[in-house]
Amino acid sequence: MLPTLPLPTTRKEMEQRGWTQADVILFSGDAYVDHPSFGVAVIGRILEAEGLRVAIVPQPDWHGDLRDFKRLGRPRLWFGISPGAMDSMVNKYTAARRLRSEDAYSPDGRHDLRPEYPTIVYSQILRRLYPDVPIVAGGIEASMRRLTHYDYWQERFRPSILCDSEADLIIYGMGEQPTIEMAHLLVDAIETYHPLLDYDEEGAARMSRSAFRDVLGIEGQGQPQLRQIVYTSSSAEPEADDIVLHSFEEASKQPRLHAENFKHIEEQSNRWQAKRIFQRTGNEWVICEPPYPPMTTEQLDNSFDLPYTRVPHPKYAGKRIPAYEMIKFSVCLHRGCFGGCAFCTISAHQGKFIASRSKESILREVKQIMLMPGFKGYLSDLGGPSANMYMMRGRNQRACQKCSRPSCIHPQVCPNLNGDHTALIDIYRSVDAIKGIKKSFIGSGVRYDLMLHDWKDERLNRAASNYTRELITRHVSGRLKVAPEHTSDHVLNLMRKPSFKLFHDFKRLFDRICDQTDMHQQLIPYFISSHPGCTAEDMATLAVETKRMDFRLEQVQDFTPTPMTTATTAWATGYYPDTLQPVFSARSPEEKQTQRMFFFWYQPDKRREIESELRHIGREDLITKLFK
Repeated sequence: MLPTLPLPTTRKEMEQRGWTQADVILFSGDAYVDHPSFGVAVIGRILEAEGLRVAIVPQPDWHGDLRDFKRLGRPRLWFGISPGAMDSMVNKYTAARRLRSEDAYSPDGRHDLRPEYPTIVYSQILRRLYPDVPIVAGGIEASMRRLTHYDYWQERFRPSILCDSEADLIIYGMGEQPTIEMAHLLVDAIETYHPLLDYDEEGAARMSRSAFRDVLGIEGQGQPQLRQIVYTSSSAEPEADDIVLHSFEEASKQPRLHAENFKHIEEQSNRWQAKRIFQRTGNEWVICEPPYPPMTTEQLDNSFDLPYTRVPHPKYAGKRIPAYEMIKFSVCLHRGCFGGCAFCTISAHQGKFIASRSKESILREVKQIMLMPGFKGYLSDLGGPSANMYMMRGRNQRACQKCSRPSCIHPQVCPNLNGDHTALIDIYRSVDAIKGIKKSFIGSGVRYDLMLHDWKDERLNRAASNYTRELITRHVSGRLKVAPEHTSDHVLNLMRKPSFKLFHDFKRLFDRICDQTDMHQQLIPYFISSHPGCTAEDMATLAVETKRMDFRLEQVQDFTPTPMTTATTAWATGYYPDTLQPVFSARSPEEKQTQRMFFFWYQPDKRREIESELRHIGREDLITKLFK
């Protein structure tokens, strides 16, 4: 099937298709890679499949005469803002607020091709240039900043990014369903000549801001036409069943109120039947409509089966886009994650309910990859947010539809969860059976607690055991990375992660399988320092515990407060949202560096500093355990 054409990015490319005007123009903070792992490509191809003319302006220059924002003219329907696959500030800065070595989503890793907060910068520019054209923001940055949030890089609470950006609407989460519905409503309005439409010099109808708001029902009272959107209103009023948060101004002055707000936000993000959320900001309401139900397998297949070229736009010929190099020979099997980790944004963006692709769609994509230049028979990943949640769901879906738990596996595995690994094993084996596939690896994170859990069902236990052996013996490229995150149970509880005892169990199983099969594999654990609730003493005991297990840690990170997570809320407010109990956080750079250094106890230059800190916290007993 390969190759096909990318969506147009220039006036010349539009003219080659016979277009004088695009229906939708998408501005992207990332380089344009026409691949299902890149959001702007997904939305562009989804709209194209609905019959719309879609153009993309990747990484426009926001300085000078702003010609990149003008070169394609005005769209017939709306401008879309896709700030990037990562939050722009997380993408640019480390936890220590230092510039990262490269921008993984830019050609040759360049740092100067996107602004900070592109949602705000791009929207404000477009609003000045095209005052009456609707602007719709989406992507991870807008999604995670859709309501009041703490900004670690500015060290302050900020209102919904909608208030700063001058956009008309946010589509949050995975955007296919609301985008398709919105496109249908707007096209119907133009075809029936809605009274508030605008018209060009030749009398052709085009969407105006007033018509946009009226058609979507986000002006005045009543329920809007779309779900999974955020908008502002000065005239709407909450109804009895709606959730009304503390105002932005109140929550900014009293952090505990922000913690109270977040508990509601997280619950509604992960509910099948969620409620509307209202938050007063200045003289307006910011209104968050509930999300759509999880995508069906058919809907997800339709998204992944679109005619992507699977490569960067030809304009990047000879240039390296680091994020693309990582995923170009990988396949995503599903969306969503029911782990509910306190520091993770996945559930707030994708939700906790798993939406899985069909086996047929997955195999089609594998065969597409095999046609790509440079493919030598090795798939880098058959995964997802958590690789081994494919096709997992509640046995009783009605119970799931009423559930408000942020995690299906913490503090205990839900008895309604069907953790069957059988379908995933079948995917692995079916992929490996394709002629030309030499090896498929699992690069995504796996949940070993799902593999070790007693499902009270011999068939499921046997499937989990078979999966574990299959994973270790056939899909590991020498090193299996897992994420225990910490060794202290009280810190792990705040993280919503299982006890470290389970990691010991998994390591014993891993070592036994490797011995039985004469394989020399390594288990590589990930750990986090400075997570809320973690003290220097917790890090010292982590160092001792991992040394005892003969680990010299490599995969480590300092906790980075990112918008709209439980952990960030605890870090910013001093209260854990689930309980509203006070919680300690290492906040200063010095405190964070002190915790981080315990990862590297084996480096000679760290010894004196570590010994000094252990004496300071009254744990001299650990000195000999680390340095004997």
